[in-house]
Amino acid sequence: MWTSGRMSNARSWLGLGLSLYFWGLMDLTTTVLSSTTPRGKLEELLSDKSQMHQRAKRSWVWNQFFVLEEYTGTDPLYVGKLHSDMDRGDGSIKYILSGEGAGIVFTIDDTTGDIHAIQRLDREERAQYTLRAQALDRRTGRPMEPESEFIIKIQDINDNEPKFLDGPYVATVPEMSPVGTSVIQVTATDADDPTYGNSARVVYSILQGQPYFSVDSKTGVIRTALTNMDREAKEYYEVIIQAKDMGGQLGGLAGTTTVNITLSDVNDNPPRFPQKHYQMSVLESAPVSSTVGRVFAKDLDEGINAEMKYTIVDGDGADAFDINTDPNFQVGIITVKKPLSFESKKSYTLKVEGANPHLEMRFLNLGPFQDTTTVHISVEDVDEPPVFEPGYYFVEVPEDVAIGTTIQIISAKDPDVTNNSIRYSIDRSSDPGRFFYVDITTGALMTARPLDREEYSWHNITVLAMEMNNPSQVGSVSVTIKVLDVNDNAPEFPRFYEAFVCENAKAGQVIQTVSAVDQDDPHNGQHFYYSLAPEAANNPNFTVRDNQDNTARILTRRSGFRQQEQSIFYLPVLIADSGQPVLSSTGTLTIQVCSCDDNGHVMSCSPEAYMLPVSLSRGALIAILACIFVLLVLVLFFLSTRRHRKRPYVLDDEENIHENVVRYDDEGGGEEDTEAFDIAALWKPREAQARPDARQDMLPEIQSLCRRVPQACAVGSSVHGFVLAKLYEADADLWAPPFDSLQTYTFEGDGSEAGSLSSLQSAASDSEQSFDFLTDWGPRFRKLAELYGASEGPAPVW
Repeated sequence: MWTSGRMSNARSWLGLGLSLYFWGLMDLTTTVLSSTTPRGKLEELLSDKSQMHQRAKRSWVWNQFFVLEEYTGTDPLYVGKLHSDMDRGDGSIKYILSGEGAGIVFTIDDTTGDIHAIQRLDREERAQYTLRAQALDRRTGRPMEPESEFIIKIQDINDNEPKFLDGPYVATVPEMSPVGTSVIQVTATDADDPTYGNSARVVYSILQGQPYFSVDSKTGVIRTALTNMDREAKEYYEVIIQAKDMGGQLGGLAGTTTVNITLSDVNDNPPRFPQKHYQMSVLESAPVSSTVGRVFAKDLDEGINAEMKYTIVDGDGADAFDINTDPNFQVGIITVKKPLSFESKKSYTLKVEGANPHLEMRFLNLGPFQDTTTVHISVEDVDEPPVFEPGYYFVEVPEDVAIGTTIQIISAKDPDVTNNSIRYSIDRSSDPGRFFYVDITTGALMTARPLDREEYSWHNITVLAMEMNNPSQVGSVSVTIKVLDVNDNAPEFPRFYEAFVCENAKAGQVIQTVSAVDQDDPHNGQHFYYSLAPEAANNPNFTVRDNQDNTARILTRRSGFRQQEQSIFYLPVLIADSGQPVLSSTGTLTIQVCSCDDNGHVMSCSPEAYMLPVSLSRGALIAILACIFVLLVLVLFFLSTRRHRKRPYVLDDEENIHENVVRYDDEGGGEEDTEAFDIAALWKPREAQARPDARQDMLPEIQSLCRRVPQACAVGSSVHGFVLAKLYEADADLWAPPFDSLQTYTFEGDGSEAGSLSSLQSAASDSEQSFDFLTDWGPRFRKLAELYGASEGPAPVW
């Protein structure tokens, strides 16, 4: 039978006493029931106690051991003693300990059965250990007792202070809250055993935060302790709470935490304007919705309780200005509501109200929650550009209006008090054609060029008005000009009309229907009248019949047309419009006579085709024409060859006046060279012919030219006439070499009647040389005549 020895440690007496009391119903000198005994068995044993004074003998004795935590001695802590009744003390029994902590935390003397703790025990880490004990025969190792369990419990001591695991705390409470308003609850935790003594009994107290707040000593609920705590006076509070175990007695352990309490805002402060009068100014040119100034009603509250609504409640500027609330800064922004004019009104007065839209009923007695202020606004004068009245012009003008006619008076004025003088002009980018002109002082808009509705039917120009004293101030107005139609265009054929008439046509047969177009656009529409031109009024072949629908028919007056007699007729048709005045034009209709079949289908309109035999086919006709063309080419080739043989390309020196002139370099006026020929013949050919001393072997060729071209010599015996004669000869000769007659026969000299053709002294001459004769030199000198000849008409006036 197992027995347990008493604990020698004095700290074990309390636990031992509790164990003895618990097992007092049993025989303390006998064994204690094992913890593994079933409940039914235990009841049976207890019920048998009244019937039996001595229980059945058991070998194993169970006991429960107690040991204090936090032992700090140097020697192993004695826990208890296990002993079997089979142990005679001779060391034949060997005790073995197993289970939780065996060999690490607890050890057993295998001979005596003494149990010791060899490590420091902490109940907060482990409150009890369950171990198993066994007695073996040391010699044979045979179990002497059955193995059984027992428990070693760790007794608590106050070695842990209370801790606020959720701290530090943050809380909020509305300002002006009543006394006792709950703010927050704090909780401290003590790791000691709450079922053993007062080690875990916690009491709360406030170390910092009085007299504003208090704490419940048992629950840890923090409450307000003062009335009328004002957020605007003090918003943040730092409260320190202490938790102490052992019921708050001396020697208990304590822990603290911090609670940061913020007073939340309530609407308990009415808004107030810091000044009762505001003075502002605004330019009269300020655009609508521009800012004039700001007003601010100060509210000590914040958030939604400080929201403000500004309104204009009175004053003469309520229709000229408006006020809006800035939601970010809660200020009132005064803006321009309509255009201002310094000349009309120079100052305004506004009465502005600022009020809280969100009110709390319990604080209405602190109001009123609104305030008013007066705003004086001065309008400042600005130099404004001229203003046109009206702001838009529409003008209708006929296209035949005379240049310089006033079509509209443009009027502008200076809106300023000074009323400066104004000068008018046209923005040339709006009138690139410069059709109009505006008087600089009166603003009279006039035409500067002829108008043509058919070219430009609308004109959109911009007239500018500028102040004389300040050119930077410029106003503008748009002027739309509609050019009205005038009957200034005669009707005409839209295209070239070419008709045909059959040889077998009958009198009164329609051969063509014609129409006309007119660039004019009368209000009543176009209406054209057709008739034969006066010179063809008695035309015996054709007539014109007006269809009264702006078209006309061309009819034959007779029959029996013949291509051999006349293959083409030209019929002039007179077209007149219905405008005022009536305009007309003559269009010519070309009519060909053609051979047709019996159904009126054209077979041929060529008279040559008519003269050919009927049996001649088209292929044969083409072959004949090709042969004729080849023969003509051969004939022309032979003629050209013979002409080149007769007239070589290089002229004889004796016949070439140009060569003689160049060879002898004769430039002096009146100089005679007997070695060449009498050059005076070029000055006055007729006198040279009559002179007896003139050389007869070298007469100039101009006499023969006069015989061949008498009309040129009739102009006069001058170089001018001579050159014209040579030009005529060159133009008539298709096979002449391509040299320039002017270069070949140019004569220069002061003695000539034609004068000098040299340009060396042209710049030094004060008189202008006349080149009118160039117009008589033919088409080759037309361009020179246009450049140097006299103009045919006056220069245009722009």
